[in-house]
Amino acid sequence: MKKWYVMSGMGVVLVVIVLVWQVNRCEVCDATNYPPEGNTIVVFGDSLVEGVGSGQGGGFVTVLEERLGVQVVNLGVSGNTTAQALARVDEAVNEEPDISIVVLGGNDVLRKIPQEETFDNLKEIITELQREGSIVIMVGVRTGIFSSQYNDAYEALAKETGALYLEDALKGLFGKPKFMADPIHPNDAGYTRLADRLEPMLRELLHEE
Repeated sequence: MKKWYVMSGMGVVLVVIVLVWQVNRCEVCDATNYPPEGNTIVVFGDSLVEGVGSGQGGGFVTVLEERLGVQVVNLGVSGNTTAQALARVDEAVNEEPDISIVVLGGNDVLRKIPQEETFDNLKEIITELQREGSIVIMVGVRTGIFSSQYNDAYEALAKETGALYLEDALKGLFGKPKFMADPIHPNDAGYTRLADRLEPMLRELLHEE
C-alpha cells in the first residue's frame, strides 16, 4: 500500500529556502582567504603561463587581463618544475596578490619526478601564497599530460589547503591543430579557451557578473 505525505506550509517554505540556497550558493566562498581584499592577480607557473605557442604573447594571461580590465601579472617560466617554481615563489609573494593562479606539474611528469615530491612542492607554494593572504586557484591539465591519479591528487590537495581547483583546463584541445601550436602548448585559440574556463571563477571572486 502506498503511503502519501502532506507537507505542511512551513515544510514547503523550508524546501524552497534549501533549493534557492543550492541554486545561489557561492561556488568560491569556501576558499582560504575569501573574500579577496583587492583585485591584484598573479599567474605563477611554467610555459603554459608564459604563453609558449601564442602568437600574440602571454597566452591566456593576456586574454584575462584584457577581459577583466585589471592587471594580471605573468610569472611564467618555460620548463619550470615545481621545485624550480618553489625556489622563486617569492617573486609571486612580492606582488602581494589577492588571487594567485598556479599552473605547475607538467614538467615534473615529463621528467618523471616522483608524484609525492611534486605535490609536496605544490603544497609549499600554495601555503606560502595563502600565508600572505592570497586566494589560490590550481589549474590542472590532465588530458595528454596528467593521469587520473594526478587529478585525484590535485583534488585532495585543493581540499586540504582550501585552494580552488580548475580540473582538466585543456580538455578537448589536445590533438586538435585548431587549438594547439604543438603537442603540449595551445595556440591563441587554445589559450582563449583556457581563459574562457577561468574567467567565470575570477569574476565570481571579484564580485563581477
